[in-house]
Amino acid sequence: MSEINASMVKELRETTGAGMLDCKKALVEANGNMEQAVDWLRKKGLASAAKKAGRIAAEGLVAVAVEGNKGAVVEVNSETDFVAKNDIFQEYVEDAAKVALLSDGDLCRMKDFQCPKVNKAFAERLTDMIAKIGENMNLRRAKTLQVNEGVVASYVHNVARGNLGKIGVLVALESKADKDKLMELGKHLAMHIAASQPLFLNIANVDPAAVEHERSIFSEQAKASGKPENIIEKMVEGRIRKYYDEVVLEEQAYIMDPDKKIKQIVADEAQKLGADIKIKDFVCFKLGEGIEKKEEDFAAEVAAQLKK
Repeated sequence: MSEINASMVKELRETTGAGMLDCKKALVEANGNMEQAVDWLRKKGLASAAKKAGRIAAEGLVAVAVEGNKGAVVEVNSETDFVAKNDIFQEYVEDAAKVALLSDGDLCRMKDFQCPKVNKAFAERLTDMIAKIGENMNLRRAKTLQVNEGVVASYVHNVARGNLGKIGVLVALESKADKDKLMELGKHLAMHIAASQPLFLNIANVDPAAVEHERSIFSEQAKASGKPENIIEKMVEGRIRKYYDEVVLEEQAYIMDPDKKIKQIVADEAQKLGADIKIKDFVCFKLGEGIEKKEEDFAAEVAAQLKK
């Protein structure tokens, strides 16, 4: 059996909001597995559902670039926020977004791209920058969106400069409507996405495994209520609908008008502009998402040095 330590209990408590003793018991029941412990607490009704999101730990910047009917978003990581404020680093990230546009977001093609600024491959430019600044950096990920007719709108949150920041969003809208009006709608939708962090575009895109996972948890919660089976079934379906409202973009309540869902906002704008509008796709890069950064205990580090 895995050893359950105080830091694990603390992490679970911060993640779920459950009591300390309940968190410790959940970890024991799950043999130290954090995800299983969260599920155990949820089944007991001791923790609220939460979207699976990576811990924001890495430093660096996210950048977007849009040209014509195509847009790109990239993430470049650094070890410290200090480097993320460096002009040389920022220029590289800006250029990375432009290279992503030319390379369809393919990292291998991006790294091989011959950069005219330095007459070297883009990967070599990164290596030179690492040597010059003295800190490890990584061209982590990139993605592009494109429409046949319409616009790709962008939004950057926590702007460092220009199109650089901590969160970068692209929204692709297919439509024959006026492009300026479409771009305005797309910008508002991108801001909503940055704030609400949807996981899927529509219900059809939802991972069936994710739905079944949630259904199993809701079923356990409903059974604990002691209600009849037919009532339990309705309760579970109601919770699934609520799950869709939380993680599906089209089903989310619009942050600027909570009485309407995103799909209604788009439909209303289409009627106003006299042309169909379809959200083809969206992408949201949140800096450091999914990367776990080692926590530094400087007091302990100093104490260890003094003992040498």
